[in-house]
Amino acid sequence: MLDLQETSKVDIDEFIQIRRDIHQNPELAFNEFRTSDLVAEKLQSWGYQVHRWIGGTGLVGTMTLGNSKKSIGLRADMDALPIHEQNNVGWASKIPGMMHACGHDGHTATLLAAAKILAKNKNFSGTLNLIFQPAEEGGGGALKMMEDGLFQKHPCDAIFALHNMPGITQGHIVFRDGPTMASSDYVSINLYGVGGHGAMPHKANDPIVALSSIVMALQTIVSRNVDPQEMAVITVGAIYSGQANNVIPATATMELSIRALNPDVRKLLEERIKELVQFHAQSYQIKADIDWRSGYAVLVNAKEETDFARRVARDAFGDSMVTDNGPALTASEDFAFMLEKVPGSYFFIGNGDGDSRGACMVHNPEYDFNDSNIAVGARMWETLVESYLEK
Repeated sequence: MLDLQETSKVDIDEFIQIRRDIHQNPELAFNEFRTSDLVAEKLQSWGYQVHRWIGGTGLVGTMTLGNSKKSIGLRADMDALPIHEQNNVGWASKIPGMMHACGHDGHTATLLAAAKILAKNKNFSGTLNLIFQPAEEGGGGALKMMEDGLFQKHPCDAIFALHNMPGITQGHIVFRDGPTMASSDYVSINLYGVGGHGAMPHKANDPIVALSSIVMALQTIVSRNVDPQEMAVITVGAIYSGQANNVIPATATMELSIRALNPDVRKLLEERIKELVQFHAQSYQIKADIDWRSGYAVLVNAKEETDFARRVARDAFGDSMVTDNGPALTASEDFAFMLEKVPGSYFFIGNGDGDSRGACMVHNPEYDFNDSNIAVGARMWETLVESYLEK
């Protein structure tokens, strides 16, 4: 394990305790008031200018040194999830039904550790923007910060973010350029038929039969309309209809999750789903309403910035601890919106594999961030900033 105290003369235990404190006091999207206060207090004590209430509870800590006009942004997310923790650890969540099940507590503590190192060393020339973002978990906090003028007020030539990843050896760093995480869209389909007696279906228009046909037909879109070399997912995650076995209901509803790694495929999925649903509904004499809610964009890493981050990681940790081009993920991330405005890269640090506790997948009630990664991530941020804003 990398020893942060040896490499940067900063007490790693301070940031492990900060991480565990945040973990014990989780806050959901746009309610990260305590976390935001903690981050602001720490940054101010180390000499950063702190700009608060950007996109709600978001904040940016800035530090400018030397004469260079270059600027860089590092982003960490702060929000927790509405999941009840099932870990028997001393730092388990104190709030029933809420926990840091995705490691945002660790991302925040890691960026704070780097912030203290960089402020202490003062070994860069240019402007450092530390972006602490609310509401990554479905709230679109990145968009909210951008709507509040994030990059107009704090311009960045490049931006970077990291995420822990269970199933990968702790501390191993994985990069990928190009499309890296999927878009996410959410669809509610409401079907309106004519209810009736279960013994007399000919006097009703059954929305459940129409819904069943649509569910099966949706599966052909990926297999028959999408290029087999492209990634696409259509998941029917929920179905609601009826209350009794002898009553044909008048309505039925289904909820869909849609994912793609290519904006053109994303557009194709929307077109085909809408067409298929309407034509199937009509064939069953059913009316269909489609509520399409666009979620996060495809996350696309810029090649130049990703190549730069790869070189930094190799210099800091050695070739054996770096994967140049890992697989794309079907999960989504609103850092994608920032990357649409500013070139940059989003990469992963292994949280643990095999039978280790760190291998438990995110969004699981038994997940916990691996504290050993605070040293790894802080060293990565320190080296990346000092290389990008080289004196």
